[in-house]
Amino acid sequence: MTPLARLLAERIRETGPITVADYMAECLLHPVHGYYSTREPFGAAGDFTTAPEISQMFGELLGLALAQAWLDRGAPAPFTLAELGPGRGTLMADILRATRGVPGFHAAARLVLVEASPRLREVQAATLSGHAPNWADRIDELPNGPLFLIANEFLDALPIRQFQHGPQGWQERLVGLRDEALTFGLSAPLSQVPDTPAFRNAPEGALVEDNLPARISVAEVSARIARHGGVAYWIDYGGWRSKGDTLQALRRHAPDDPLAHPGEADLTAHVDFEPLAALAPAFAYDEQGAVLARLGIDARAERLARSLSGAALESHRAAHHRLTHPSDMGSLFKVLAVTSASAPPPPGFA
Repeated sequence: MTPLARLLAERIRETGPITVADYMAECLLHPVHGYYSTREPFGAAGDFTTAPEISQMFGELLGLALAQAWLDRGAPAPFTLAELGPGRGTLMADILRATRGVPGFHAAARLVLVEASPRLREVQAATLSGHAPNWADRIDELPNGPLFLIANEFLDALPIRQFQHGPQGWQERLVGLRDEALTFGLSAPLSQVPDTPAFRNAPEGALVEDNLPARISVAEVSARIARHGGVAYWIDYGGWRSKGDTLQALRRHAPDDPLAHPGEADLTAHVDFEPLAALAPAFAYDEQGAVLARLGIDARAERLARSLSGAALESHRAAHHRLTHPSDMGSLFKVLAVTSASAPPPPGFA
């Protein structure tokens, strides 16, 4: 039993079962034993690899998309260039490198990283040492004004609640104890559940997930874009409507039981994009592979390949495939682009 598992078991014995959201929050963010508080999760030495770590092309193309969106909206100055959950700063470093030739873009940009972890802020400061980033703990701390924002694999780590629709109506899935081990169970029947399309259309037997922090995050960004202009790209794995139990753990690059190693495994869930899109003043939505294709990833991959050979070339081709192919991240990952109602379509969408 991990140190955090012992603490959770003690809490459950004293106060009763906890929600899946509470369990996720403790596992990921506990100040002493939380996953993001105790380890370097990214890359080959961590537990998972994100798209920016796979290939520079991902950040380059999204950076140019943000710059084109800025130009399409009249090149406002100053503006906030923001990233939510920047990890090691790799994505933003690629964005800034790709956009350095866009006249006026860097001069007008005020770089803000939304990151609560002091440890990760130190890593990001080193990665972006030439760009003087500022940090914020929360989205509502971003400066007022035009906002051009990127959030890659941010929403999937926000704590979800899970609800089961059974013969007695809706019940919430909880984490409790059985024989001193953490286990899932159900609450008493509920009189009310969240009002999203997945709940309104759920048949008996369905398990529906709800991510209130994701809705709050997208609502805050959307309200700022509605007031001041800009664009936000939300990129994550998931789909248009919540479908079943997607809570998953990843430990040492392999799937793990979500209850097995609290605080020592990454916990995520698929993003339900339908209720998030409803919060936007205007939006576009598509698979990651399709968006990257429209942004020119095939031509960029071909150009980079000309200077490669051997193992480096094979690795480059594998990265291109992984980011775009339907059997890999190309279909699993989706892109929700939020913009103001009167603005041009976001780059990358037909």
